[in-house]
Amino acid sequence: MNKILRLLRVMFAARRRPPLAPADVGTVRFRVLPTDLDVQGHMNNGVYLSLMDLGRMDLMVRSGLWRELSTRGYYPVVVSSTITYRRSLDPWQRYDIESRIVGIDHIAGYVEQRFVRDGEICARGVIKARFLKKSGGIVPIPELAELFGLDPDNHPLPDWLAEWSRSMTLPPRREATPSIWE
Repeated sequence: MNKILRLLRVMFAARRRPPLAPADVGTVRFRVLPTDLDVQGHMNNGVYLSLMDLGRMDLMVRSGLWRELSTRGYYPVVVSSTITYRRSLDPWQRYDIESRIVGIDHIAGYVEQRFVRDGEICARGVIKARFLKKSGGIVPIPELAELFGLDPDNHPLPDWLAEWSRSMTLPPRREATPSIWE
């Protein structure tokens, strides 16, 4: 997280905005700043991923998930992400980040996020997050499902997302995973 001032603004504002249900779409407005730019003069591709953190934080705070997670000593970590770019965001342009929990499976939660300007999608990203305990270990999915208000059996992931998740999964930390190019 390298956008600390924006994070503080989002955290402060989220507490004063209307609450959301975990399955609602959360929206946060931003402006492209000079520090967001790459050498081509538009928002850098890596900045999108950093700003997605802020959209998820707004959603978690406004839905009450952040408070519940913190109270229980849980925290999310992104284990996979993907993003597709459609239109550039240029200096000083305003845009919204829309965030929505897509669902959960047997090991993780999934959030879709969109960068929207003038009603048009400029970029769309998806993250897969695991929820860990500060005391060690992974939060059990039934408990996560209860927190999110989503039953994985009644809210299956879209096929494309389940396939993406399977194709991007690496072996567990305890297994050797040498870097061998084929």
